[in-house]
Amino acid sequence: MRSFEEIEVVGLGQACVDYLGRVPSYPHEDGKTELLDLQSQCGGPASTALVTLSRLGISTCFLGSVSDDPIGVEVLKGLRADQVDYSFLKITPGHTSQFAFIAVSRESGNRTIFWHRGSTPPLKKEEVDLSPFTGAKVLHLDGLMIEASVEAARQARARGLKVVLDAGTMREGSLELVSQIDVLIASARFAVPLVGEGSPAEKALEALSRFGPKEIVITLGPKGSVGWNRGKVVAQSAFPVDVVDTTGAGDVYHGAYIYGLLKGWNMKACMRFASATSALKCRAIGAREGIPTLDEVLTFLETEPGI
Repeated sequence: MRSFEEIEVVGLGQACVDYLGRVPSYPHEDGKTELLDLQSQCGGPASTALVTLSRLGISTCFLGSVSDDPIGVEVLKGLRADQVDYSFLKITPGHTSQFAFIAVSRESGNRTIFWHRGSTPPLKKEEVDLSPFTGAKVLHLDGLMIEASVEAARQARARGLKVVLDAGTMREGSLELVSQIDVLIASARFAVPLVGEGSPAEKALEALSRFGPKEIVITLGPKGSVGWNRGKVVAQSAFPVDVVDTTGAGDVYHGAYIYGLLKGWNMKACMRFASATSALKCRAIGAREGIPTLDEVLTFLETEPGI
């Protein structure tokens, strides 16, 4: 493990184990279909973003909460394998850690997720302490432990860190957290309670900008992503690849976007790099197996100069 002074990105949020089964097609309710194969991989929004950064050469540390059950053990093994520091990971014995079953379509690579929260208690705000990370530049949150996330954002801003949020679904307390964020990267569904179903991304960007983030990106899956920076809208197409599984694609996008922030790139460059890294991940099943190295991303971008 690296010394805490070397950590550049601290992430706080969820880690889990995903059980992934490929199916020829998704059945109707009360129907059935044969699993073509079944495997397990570690996942979770914040932790997968940190794994992405680690494979790109960035030192990271994960703050979260698991138990000592077999799932929690696998979470630790996954973080260790990708050199993500977990010295401050809360481990509460005698509980169940979070897991998911994911049905992946053979034809499209789209996935349907069934997940179980587990019984492990979340991080409390009193348990958040960013003081050891004297060299950190970015705090990344997935917003799934809201009280701890708000406290971490408060500490990070006081220490001069840039705060990034992966906003997947609007929950109680989400908008309070958004008001503490520098860079908001949201799914298309996150702003639906604010702007309504089917509203254009530009309307969602405008609505979210009122809560204070300096940069906002909305990810649109195969339609790419669209960003907002001080009133300027930036569009980025998705890169064409042979999609095997989209599980974790957004988490990888977040990690790769943070890489661009660390390098001082503008929004367009961050979005292009993140889109490419996310696309490459989709060529393999699971959230992490397909995450590329920095050289792989740069080589891929050289072959797609027009996107």
